[in-house]
Amino acid sequence: MSASSPPARPDPTAFDRRAWITLLVLCGVLFLDGLDVSMVGVALPSIETDLQLSTSTLQWIVSGYVLGYGGLLLLGGRTADLLGRRRVLLVALAVFAFASLLGALVDSGPLLIAARFIKGAAAGFTAPAGLSIITTTFPEGPLRNRALGIYTATGASGFSLGLVLGGVLTTAGWRWTFLMPVPIAVVLLIVATRVLRPDPPRVREGRFDIAGAVSVTGAMLALVFGVSGAPEAGWTSAQTLGALAGSVALGAAFLAIESRVAHPLVRLGILRSPVIAGANIGGMTVFACYFGFQFMVTLYMQQLLGWSALETALAFLPAGLLVAFGAPRMGPLATRFGTAPLITAGLLSFVVGYALFIPIDASPTYTIAILPTILLLGLGFALTYPAVNMAATSGIADHEQGLASGLVSTSFQLGGALGLAIVTAVITAGSTDASDPSTLLDDFRPGLAVVTGLAVLGLTSVLGAVVAQRRVQKRLVTA
Repeated sequence: MSASSPPARPDPTAFDRRAWITLLVLCGVLFLDGLDVSMVGVALPSIETDLQLSTSTLQWIVSGYVLGYGGLLLLGGRTADLLGRRRVLLVALAVFAFASLLGALVDSGPLLIAARFIKGAAAGFTAPAGLSIITTTFPEGPLRNRALGIYTATGASGFSLGLVLGGVLTTAGWRWTFLMPVPIAVVLLIVATRVLRPDPPRVREGRFDIAGAVSVTGAMLALVFGVSGAPEAGWTSAQTLGALAGSVALGAAFLAIESRVAHPLVRLGILRSPVIAGANIGGMTVFACYFGFQFMVTLYMQQLLGWSALETALAFLPAGLLVAFGAPRMGPLATRFGTAPLITAGLLSFVVGYALFIPIDASPTYTIAILPTILLLGLGFALTYPAVNMAATSGIADHEQGLASGLVSTSFQLGGALGLAIVTAVITAGSTDASDPSTLLDDFRPGLAVVTGLAVLGLTSVLGAVVAQRRVQKRLVTA
């Protein structure tokens, strides 16, 4: 009689049917965010021509969305914790669909920027609600790491597909890039109402920190407005100095409010963890560099090289495909090696990729001069984006998952808005003739150098956070 074989060990990363459906719906919402951002990015040159916008005004079509997004993420996370994550997700998704339709119908730059701000504000509620649903549905460890790997890869897939769709739709008219998300958002809204679990009864009472939300949003708006308008108004002008001083004052007011209010928008002690602080610094750096880089390179490819919107989209596509393939596989690596090595390696990949692009000329060979940078950026995103989300939500109690999710998403968007404003200020400061495409390359080189420097700064900061965490762990062991 042969010995019976031992029972198979359960897969620690296996999802049940309900978990899969929940994850797919939340991935769809994030996919929509990535799709929308990238489609509009490719359409910027067409919008600039049709609405006769300056370069400094054009960047506000991106920054308006990012500022609405980043400025309200903390309030969105707190709202999800207090009112219910499902409820907040559904309402914000409906507003997102409405703002998309509005953006397709307006016929002026200021109205388009306003529509983008409303849309970003809606995303500022969907993002932390969706991420906190994941972190409270899947327990910390291999199961959550796998879910977050799939979740972040979906966002990258939306971004890469949005580049191609944006290129195709822009050939028919840039307004189609605003209409495209509407039916997707409506379908997601209908499905989400049926599959997401009802919010549990509220067990914690609290108030909305409206003063904190207003002060932090105002600080961000003033900072980006001051930096982006400085080349035209002058760095010592009343406009620039007033905006920067207002940003500092509002930032100080935000910190004072958060330290005294009974139910703060941000519990400041959450950033005392070197892991969470390092994750937020890393996320801020990644988006600061990439938003500025994509803005410059999109204009470079279309206005200097004469590429179509579709050709520009296809040029970026390898990075998105690399992220879509690599990000889902980061969960097991993070479980085995931790998130710090992944974030560090990803930032190093960004540094090398941006540095390689600085010597670009006016007649590049794509496979030699452009593709290496695109692939390195894709590798950087595949490594950092999932790892940053994992690190930023680790060790956090369920009732603060909305806060942690909103905080890291704020770091992403604040970094993107500030990086784009800085790069725009640098390239417009040296502009000699905006109507002459041949001067673009000379204008962009300082911006490329700034992007590379920001990546180096981010890498250095994250390495410092890693060292600080090891010191904390060593003290705990020896205590």
